[in-house]
Amino acid sequence: MWKHADLDHEKVAYCGYSSGAVRGELIPAIEPRIKTNILALGGIDFQRSLPEVDVVNFVPRVKQRTLMRNGKYDFFFPELSSQEPFYRMLGAKKEHLIYDSGHNVPRNEWIKEILHWLDRGLRAAQ
Repeated sequence: MWKHADLDHEKVAYCGYSSGAVRGELIPAIEPRIKTNILALGGIDFQRSLPEVDVVNFVPRVKQRTLMRNGKYDFFFPELSSQEPFYRMLGAKKEHLIYDSGHNVPRNEWIKEILHWLDRGLRAAQ
């Protein structure tokens, strides 16, 4: 395994925003080195896909603690049809907050939440 002296390989997090949050259904499910998962503005993407990459087959396999933040009026990932099913299927300890916004989250709050989540999540992963 590749090692770098200034990285702690026991404290790896996945952080995805928008389309990156959609990948938060797949990457943490297959990468056990990821200890915590941070997703903003994602949900189930209902595009047709092959079974080997279908979200329904991966979201329940995400076992890492997951922080999920969305906008109530998100037009890409609507609250009831995309965000909530995604959240319910997650197989992890999770936290979901829905802002009174569209496809965005308040930047300053989001940064504070990420830092707090990483502090708690990576400490617990030791």
